[in-house]
Amino acid sequence: MATRRSSRRSHGTARDYPRTARLNELLREIVAEELERIDDDRLALLTVISVDVDSDLGRARVYYDCLDGEAGDEEALEALGEVRIRLQSAIARQARIKRTPELLFAPDLSVRSGERIDAILRDVAPADDELAVDEHAVDEGAHDEGDAGEGDGG
Repeated sequence: MATRRSSRRSHGTARDYPRTARLNELLREIVAEELERIDDDRLALLTVISVDVDSDLGRARVYYDCLDGEAGDEEALEALGEVRIRLQSAIARQARIKRTPELLFAPDLSVRSGERIDAILRDVAPADDELAVDEHAVDEGAHDEGDAGEGDGG
C-alpha cells in the first residue's frame, strides 16, 4: 500500500502545485486556444499572458499583450468584450470547476515594462560595446608586449 502512494505522487505532481496556480494555467490555456479559433483580426496579434482567478471563482482577470502595444488596447478590449461569453462557455465545457468565473480583461503591464527596459538597455548598449572594444585593444597591447619580451629573451 505504501508503494502505491509513492507511485501516485510520482505520477500526480498536481498535489505539489497549488490549486489556484493550476486553475490559472488551465484557464489561460482554454482562453488562448479558444481565441485561436475565433476569426477576428482585432484578436490576431493578441497573446494571453496569464489568468488570475479569484479564490471564490467569481471572477478571473485575463492579462494579455498585443503586438500593437498600448495603441491596440482599445480594439483588443472591445473584441474581447464581444467574445467574453464564448470564452466563458469554453471554460464551462472544458474545466471541471463548480462555477465558471466572469472574465475580465486587462493588458499585462509587466510585459510592457520589460519592453521599455529592453529599449533603454539597447540605447545604453553601444557605449558598453565601445568600452569592450577599448579593453580588448588594451589586452592585445599587453599581450604583444609580453610576446616581444619573450622573443628578446630567447
